[in-house]
Amino acid sequence: MGLFTASDGVRIAFEDEGEGRPLVLLHGLMAHGGFFDPQRALTDSFRLIRIDLRGHGRSPLNGHGEAASVERAARDVAELAEELELEAALGVGWSLGASVLWRVLAGPASHRFAGAVVVDMTPRVLNADDWSLGLSEEHCEARSEAIRADFPAFAAAAAAAIFAQPIDEARRPLADWAGEEFARNDAGAIGAMWQSLVAEDLRPVLGGIRQPTLVIHGGQSHLYGAGTADHIVAALPSAASIRFEASGHAPHLEQPDLFNATLRDFAAMLPPVHPSTVNA
Repeated sequence: MGLFTASDGVRIAFEDEGEGRPLVLLHGLMAHGGFFDPQRALTDSFRLIRIDLRGHGRSPLNGHGEAASVERAARDVAELAEELELEAALGVGWSLGASVLWRVLAGPASHRFAGAVVVDMTPRVLNADDWSLGLSEEHCEARSEAIRADFPAFAAAAAAAIFAQPIDEARRPLADWAGEEFARNDAGAIGAMWQSLVAEDLRPVLGGIRQPTLVIHGGQSHLYGAGTADHIVAALPSAASIRFEASGHAPHLEQPDLFNATLRDFAAMLPPVHPSTVNA
């Protein structure tokens, strides 16, 4: 495990293994880099960098630094990309991680990335008069209240909900593990990150992202449908989408072999990595 000190003093944990094009893997709300364990199979030809976003996993705030937010998490990722001197990286953002990735690609560290993969996410979580591809105000407030009222119960329910329903016997241990890992987080940090995510509107950002992007969405996701993926593809200058029919909100966990093969195929279409930029 590596530890990186962000500009406000918060220690950000990450795993860095393998050799080849860097894959920067950014997890969803309440998760951590370990939720990309099935992607470790890619270390045969990629350099995997799995980050625990601030306030998550092994990157607790412990009363230090800035609060957890999408913008601050994006700065953390950008600072780490600069620290590691990444070149031609492929950013992979799942759910919250996609919002963080969009912020990174719209910022000064954008040149470190050659492509992007966004997994089951919307550019605006909160629905509005001109937007219906997110979640209702009632839904968002109910989640906020559940985080405050009984975080362990919320974590267990949220973990089960990321998978295609009903959860079969084969996926039950994974769902139980996800719930336990979600519950390890600090409720205050998760609540702050959720509020930040709800306040984000990244629709204006998408048109300025020049990296080729693959939009992956779960065919059985209860959060975001095909219309959301279609909007993202239309808004980005260079994008395509793929539907994982047997997945809910977490295709990388539910269909890992297909997910990994899809990443390999997409990465093969990007400009090659210069040998001098490949680190072990």
